[in-house]
Amino acid sequence: MIGSARQVGRAIRDARSGRGISLRELASRIEVSAATVSAIENGKTRVDVERLHAIAAALDTEVAELLERLEGPGGGEVSVIPVVSSPPVDRDGRSWRMFGPVRLDPVLRAAIEDFVEKGYHGSTMRSIALRARMSVPGVYHHYRSKQHLLVACLDVTMNELFVRVTAAREEGDDPVARVAFMVEALALFHMYRRKLALIGASEMRSFEPANRRRISALRNDLQHLIDDEIAEGVRRGVFSVDSPRHAGRAISTMCTSLSQWYRESGPAGPEQIARDYARFALGLLGSGARDS
Repeated sequence: MIGSARQVGRAIRDARSGRGISLRELASRIEVSAATVSAIENGKTRVDVERLHAIAAALDTEVAELLERLEGPGGGEVSVIPVVSSPPVDRDGRSWRMFGPVRLDPVLRAAIEDFVEKGYHGSTMRSIALRARMSVPGVYHHYRSKQHLLVACLDVTMNELFVRVTAAREEGDDPVARVAFMVEALALFHMYRRKLALIGASEMRSFEPANRRRISALRNDLQHLIDDEIAEGVRRGVFSVDSPRHAGRAISTMCTSLSQWYRESGPAGPEQIARDYARFALGLLGSGARDS
């Protein structure tokens, strides 16, 4: 038993992004569709031994080295694969719209609060330890450095975003519906997970180079999910936008900016704002308004 499908998928995604290889490139190297690789990395498809060897070869690594990532961080480069459960499923199966508390250890939770309040460079392992009500050696027992904590924050963020956006995409039956649901999922995340989103928006400059490349690759993969649906909508004639790639970036930026201004005390709740943003996105793409 080499691990659950979700664990193996995360290890593959972590190894791929760490090498700066796009999801599409890996799919091409092992001669499958990008959708198949996405399903593998999101734990939707179990990987047999033959395919695991093919993936390892495509990533210029060994299966043993690939599976070492199941055991957690190691070596000089930070490689964190946090355990984050899939969102709960409601009566209609719309799990991506539901937001309960995130399961985080006390140190990581304290680091998130400290990074949001003081910024990465203003925080110290001592200030995080104080906030977590632990000793400094106790914090170092769980995380070797402040950089490890920052990477863990972004890994939690990217893991949950992939789970939610992929689930939202699967709910749609055409490009218009899929884009609308994906935008809704992005918007909801950046309001319900505002602190994590703020760290992601403000601290990319604080990553060491290898970690920045890995997180950037994951972000690009997430963007490609939206870009692919926009491109399909243009191909089918349901979107009339002249610059689909620019529109895709504009839509994503619109959603990520929510973490900077949204407040729970505001006049509109996350669900209404998310539906509005989905409508704005479809308008930008030239599809007209869509009923929520």
